[in-house]
Amino acid sequence: MPRIFRGACALAATAVITLTTFAAPAQAAEPTAPKEFVALADVAPTIIQEMRYRGRHNFVGTRIDGYVQPMCILTRPAAEALRTAQRRLLRSGYTLKVYDCYRPQRAVDHFVRWAKDLADEKMKAEFYPNVPKDRLFADGYIAEKSGHSRGSTVDLTIVKLPARPQRPYVPGEPLVACFAPNRFPDNTVDMGTGYDCFDTLSHTDNPLITGKARENRQLLKNTLAAAGFRNLPEEWWHYTLNGEPFPSTFFDFPVSRRALSGC
Repeated sequence: MPRIFRGACALAATAVITLTTFAAPAQAAEPTAPKEFVALADVAPTIIQEMRYRGRHNFVGTRIDGYVQPMCILTRPAAEALRTAQRRLLRSGYTLKVYDCYRPQRAVDHFVRWAKDLADEKMKAEFYPNVPKDRLFADGYIAEKSGHSRGSTVDLTIVKLPARPQRPYVPGEPLVACFAPNRFPDNTVDMGTGYDCFDTLSHTDNPLITGKARENRQLLKNTLAAAGFRNLPEEWWHYTLNGEPFPSTFFDFPVSRRALSGC
């Protein structure tokens, strides 16, 4: 952090302490990110970001805890590896598009609470039409820990350039199954299913996915593998950096610029 910026942070902190000396006790400060974390936009600004958990178009149907801003945060090695993959795709007329990057533990906890509330199925018709909600844990779609919380895992896809406009999701609109041919319109290439589709059709090498969709999955997989990522076989969109810097640490700082700057 530049010296001037650190000084500004210190002055701000002093002001807060002064103002709260005679006020009620302040709330505990939010945790901040280690210095190894960066905003992807600062490292690879041409990668498109559609941060699904900051909005309501996701399997829960509401903004997820911990996503203060719609931004992708990753460890620097992961962000730089994505930049390498992006450069390769750009030469072929494509771009990466990320849906989720670092995920706070509080967001994972939100998923767990939602999964235990069997009465809340408002997004079932799109994201898990063939899976009973009480099977989400047993089938591995929801877990109490996520590799995303370590900061080097990313959910992403590919967009053909120039990127077509994409209409916004309208809360409450009729939902279509994530594997249907007429599923929610997305400006990405066809991957056979939409993002976060809780179905075996999302398995990267599912033999039922053929033709162009299979080619597109392989393009993503080969591009990311060449940049140092490994795929989760059950999710075509899910990649983790090999040799990630925090292989056993699960962070809980919020997704925000402030969490990166520390003030």
